[in-house]
Amino acid sequence: MASQPSQQYAFRAQKSLGLVGGTPNYEQISHFAAPDVPARTYRYSADGRLYAYAIPTAIRIFQAESAQLLQELPLPNIVELSFSPRGTYLSTWERPAKLEDGAQHKNHRVFSVSTGAELIAFTQKSLDGWDLQYTISESHAIRLVGQEIQVYRPAEWAKGIVDKLKVEGATSVTLSPGLNPSVAVFVAEKKGAPASVKIYSLTSLNGPPTCQKMFFKADRSQIKWNTLGTQVLVLTQTEVDQANKSYYGETGGFYLLSAAGNFDCRVTLDKEGPVHDFTWSPNSKEFGVIYGYMPAKGMLFDQRARSLHDFGTAFCNFISFNPQGRLLTMAGFGNLAGKVDIYDRRTLTKVTSIDASNTSHCEWSPDGRFLLTATLSPRLRVDNGIKIWHCTGPLLHVQHVEELYQTSWRPTPVDAVPPFPQNMPPCPAPAPSIEEHAAVAKPTPTRAPYRPPGARGLEASSAYKRDEGAASGGSTPNGRYSRSPVPGRVRTNGRRSVPGAPTSPSPVRNGDVDKRGRKRKGPKKDKDGGGAGAGGAGEEESARPSIEIQVDGTEPQSPVNGSVPPTPGGDVNGLDPIAKKVRNLNKKVRLVVCAALKAIDELKEKAKKGERLEATQLKKIETEVDIRQELAGLET
Repeated sequence: MASQPSQQYAFRAQKSLGLVGGTPNYEQISHFAAPDVPARTYRYSADGRLYAYAIPTAIRIFQAESAQLLQELPLPNIVELSFSPRGTYLSTWERPAKLEDGAQHKNHRVFSVSTGAELIAFTQKSLDGWDLQYTISESHAIRLVGQEIQVYRPAEWAKGIVDKLKVEGATSVTLSPGLNPSVAVFVAEKKGAPASVKIYSLTSLNGPPTCQKMFFKADRSQIKWNTLGTQVLVLTQTEVDQANKSYYGETGGFYLLSAAGNFDCRVTLDKEGPVHDFTWSPNSKEFGVIYGYMPAKGMLFDQRARSLHDFGTAFCNFISFNPQGRLLTMAGFGNLAGKVDIYDRRTLTKVTSIDASNTSHCEWSPDGRFLLTATLSPRLRVDNGIKIWHCTGPLLHVQHVEELYQTSWRPTPVDAVPPFPQNMPPCPAPAPSIEEHAAVAKPTPTRAPYRPPGARGLEASSAYKRDEGAASGGSTPNGRYSRSPVPGRVRTNGRRSVPGAPTSPSPVRNGDVDKRGRKRKGPKKDKDGGGAGAGGAGEEESARPSIEIQVDGTEPQSPVNGSVPPTPGGDVNGLDPIAKKVRNLNKKVRLVVCAALKAIDELKEKAKKGERLEATQLKKIETEVDIRQELAGLET
């Protein structure tokens, strides 16, 4: 391998699949044989030597660095594939099917990468946890079948199961890395019995567990080993949150266990809420956790669960160390804004912040200098693409891909890449794609707080304006119609409007009454034109007056188009409609006043009986004299 391996990454989309070289140009490898049909999945081997993808009719295996085709296996309908740690074996999974002879369909098969020969096959109905788990030396491989852990020797597949262990109620199993592998078995809570995690040594699987921990509130778990395989973090969760605070269940507990059994504890988290993410440092001596209700809290712990540093609270749910353990990323993806904070582990200071909105995948490069973020389908179906950032913050490369499903860096062993420098490495020049992206980039809309239309800097119509010192008027701006004003509201001319009474005629433009829109019907005109006088009388009747009551002794002002006719009085049978409305209003007022007096009398009776009255009821009794005076004024 070259002293400076290329920072290659792969991508898979609905209509394309390819390999892209690294710095400085990030150009696609032109001699890579991309398929003519959409690929279903792809995988790199753990050491980065091999690359394979699956199409509906076959699997093709390539040399990753040179993109040279090594093997093509005619295997149809493959859904998932995976390499062993050293790239010796290739595992495939396809959907189970019913065979004509009634035999079980062995849909999980293992092939030799070098020869393409099928070595062993299994029946695996579920896609979750479908693959074999290998030790880093490929000396053993394990799988969970029901409640039984089965152990195989890959060098002797033909011998079948070489060792097995049955654990009652086992739901998941995790094999540790390292030279002395251990197996962590999780048993879920069932029928009141507590859940448990048991750790066995792979070399003495039938012996007693080296470490065991029991707890409640555990329907499922996440188990993460450190790189050396000496300690394990266990996060337990329930399917249903009894407090109804989360749709995704309740976090039961967060535990740190030692494979040797000499240490175990519950990690103390001082903020209420779920654990969003946790990860081990590559040095296997510390781990980071993001926990608590938003804004969540980030904390760094040592291998004895003692807190090392508090990063404070932020809107984040993702944490990751770079492969060298020098830089730490904390970010908020999913329904969060996509802000990425990068910290220097040595100084525990923030290096930079990146705005990677709509990110659904984030990954460090093998040399720890670059960060890949991607927007994938079907999480989001718009603005799909890949962005490469330098660890100091600048954006170096952008690749827009329609309906992007999958992307990842090519793995490279840490000892095969240059060591991370003491100081932050300098940022290389951005790729040409940055200029193209800037030319077609959409301007980011500025989010301003909501303002009502009248406060958006637009001048309101002059028809709705009034003097600041004047009271609210009852007239309408268009001079045609008006709503009934609030009873007792004082107009700009000092008069009070009687509710229900017709309003005063509004001013007419150019003094022409005939152009006021709706008119009252008048008597028909004669053929000789002698009905002009009648028409004039109709115009006078169309200007219906309103009843204006004087306020504070001010004289009522005359309407614009003339004087108001006097209200007829005396003869009740000859009242005009306006006088009838005034009489009906007076009746209503008297009824209201009488009801108020009746309520006051009832309160007096309660007071005589010794009942306790409230302050508002006592004030109501004190208004009896004023109400009776008002009633006497109405009767006169």
